[in-house]
Amino acid sequence: MIGKEIRLERIIDRNSRRTVIIPMDHGVTVGPIEGLADMRETVSKVVAGGANAILMHKGMVRAGHRGTGKDVGLIIHLSAGTSISPDPNAKELVCTVEEAIKLGADAVSVHINLGAETDKEMLRQLGYVSSRCTEWQMPLVAMVYTRGPKIKDEYDVKNVKHAARVGAELGADIVKVPFTGSTESFTEVVQGCPVPVVIAGGPKMDSDEDIFKMVNEALKADAAGVSIGRNAFQHKNPTKMVQALSKMVHKGASVDEAVKLLQG
Repeated sequence: MIGKEIRLERIIDRNSRRTVIIPMDHGVTVGPIEGLADMRETVSKVVAGGANAILMHKGMVRAGHRGTGKDVGLIIHLSAGTSISPDPNAKELVCTVEEAIKLGADAVSVHINLGAETDKEMLRQLGYVSSRCTEWQMPLVAMVYTRGPKIKDEYDVKNVKHAARVGAELGADIVKVPFTGSTESFTEVVQGCPVPVVIAGGPKMDSDEDIFKMVNEALKADAAGVSIGRNAFQHKNPTKMVQALSKMVHKGASVDEAVKLLQG
């Protein structure tokens, strides 16, 4: 079957084999934060910058649909949890692969927090979604983090490479994990995961240069790209920020070149 391969080419650049994903699923977790009040406007800005794909919950697809301009890959997030929940680390399936297909998705994603009190349920959810994705030839992105009572440092390479491997073992086509802080440590993550690995953007950073340095280190470790949300759509110029990230990911631009592009 070639369905997955064709759909993956809508979210991963055919030439660089890398991707720039802009997640916009934060509204369920923390509400309508800055940058996500007008979804259509934000989608237009990041697409103009060259994003390969956007990621959102099912109810935002119509709100973000532009009906004009450049096309972009669509990843629909299937799991959710809120920051005001008794257990913010718990994620529950709130959408199906079949619904995502009807909404025009090119891929779906699932969030897993290993080490959480409910991680066995989340693992079961990932396994179930993986089987449906195989049935429908739908690419699966697994966002895998290590968060919970036993986790002392979710950025520790031991935890991150375990998280990445779990996503691959259970059938993900792309795995999203936190960056471990250095090229050397993240190389361990990539080498231990047989599917493409992209880095999460994390909380809003104070410096654009810090973002670019993180991306540069990850790419040197053979990361397959980035999945950066707040540091892109909350930027004062989201289009320029995504354009700079795209130049780094697809064209090998340096940190200095990315900074100059952003400032220019």
